[in-house]
Amino acid sequence: MNVHDSERLSGLLEDAGYVAVPEGTTADVVVFNTCAVRENADNKLYGNLGHLAPAKTDNPDMQIAVGGCLAQKDRGEIVRRAPWVDVVFGTHNIGSLPALLERARHNRRAEVEILESLEVFPSTLPARRDSAHSGWVSISVGCNNTCTFCIVPSLRGRERDRRPGDVLAEVRALVAEGVLEVTLLGQNVNSYGVEFGDRLAFGKLLRACGDVDGLERVRFTSPHPKDFTDDVIAAMAETPNVCHQLHMPLQSGSDRLLREMRRSYRSARYLSIIEKVRAAMPDAAITTDIIVGFPGETEEDFQATLDVVRESRFSGAFTFQYSKRPGTPAATMPGQLPKQVVQERYDRLVTLQNDIAWQLNKEQVGRTVEVVAATGEGRKDADTHRMSGRARDNRLVHFAPGAADVRPGDVVETVITYAAPHHLVADGEPLSHRRTRAGDNHEAGLRPKTGGVGLGLPSFGAPPPTPAAEGCAVT
Repeated sequence: MNVHDSERLSGLLEDAGYVAVPEGTTADVVVFNTCAVRENADNKLYGNLGHLAPAKTDNPDMQIAVGGCLAQKDRGEIVRRAPWVDVVFGTHNIGSLPALLERARHNRRAEVEILESLEVFPSTLPARRDSAHSGWVSISVGCNNTCTFCIVPSLRGRERDRRPGDVLAEVRALVAEGVLEVTLLGQNVNSYGVEFGDRLAFGKLLRACGDVDGLERVRFTSPHPKDFTDDVIAAMAETPNVCHQLHMPLQSGSDRLLREMRRSYRSARYLSIIEKVRAAMPDAAITTDIIVGFPGETEEDFQATLDVVRESRFSGAFTFQYSKRPGTPAATMPGQLPKQVVQERYDRLVTLQNDIAWQLNKEQVGRTVEVVAATGEGRKDADTHRMSGRARDNRLVHFAPGAADVRPGDVVETVITYAAPHHLVADGEPLSHRRTRAGDNHEAGLRPKTGGVGLGLPSFGAPPPTPAAEGCAVT
């Protein structure tokens, strides 16, 4: 969500006449797009702002802007703690950034604008995409859930759904720019359609994406177990370009803690979804989110989480130590656990999950996989002379390009020769290499830019393609 918002900020600034500076170059405008899910996000922001203070002193005309969830939460506190910041804007008015920068420049004072509700649907704003081959497409913003550990609903607001015709128009616009893969994005994609009265809308949307010519891969994040329905599983299994990959947040395997978290499902319900997904798609790679050390968690609760992890056999997991967020119900719950207890449990969970992921990855050795080459996925690629990318099930693959002139965005088929817990290696000569328009665009230094798609009436079908529009530092 935040990555896609950063793409929109880049598009807005570009339309306003700003030019992105190369990495390592001093910028005239620096924009921080922040997260507030965990406490270390606060520390990281104020640390980065502190590092910029001397640069601001040396160049008073430099402008610093802070936006996103942490700005929505802290508001005027940011300027109080870092008075050299020029602009603070929230999650509901990212489209105001260029005007706020100009106002701050003219008035010679900090401008703080935090709206309490959405000003314009974010996808109506221009976006400069980070990747030539893949793109985020928001289907909704906000969240109607009330998880006791999560601060997002209070910062992003209630869920608002885009109309299917608008979503498909943006998908088609991206494909027209050479994009091969889209990820449908929402805080809870499974509740998509409730706002306009169609509880089966998400499954229909997945099937409709299957009719978009040139779209090779469709992913989505994140679903919620309480709203996950059989029609979505059928759409995943029956729509050829929908990837057999599912990120399904668990959070805890303890039914008692799930009640305390207000997660509205229980471990049996969660496991039944996993079972149905695997029955329909035996090759599906399933990943999850898990919180360790939620207030009041006992060793019995933690063992219940380990049991669900063993039974689910996740190919990967984002594991988190509980982080107290002021303003959430969990922050004031009794039973806040000592750091050493949480750390010890966290280490046990990571060890178990790594063992499971490694076992599953070893099963991939000898198999042929289709990989879209990418940049930034393999930190050691220059040393190993490999390239990296994602298989259809989203597993990370480091592969040897051999004699082929493979570019990011191109597609190769290769055979897995080695497995590690978090990645696969294919060191043989690729079986095939397909040059793509996305690869052409990457080679030419071109990234897609979409001009924004407005809100329309609910529909599923084939809307006419929306023409896509032909750099400031955003972090």
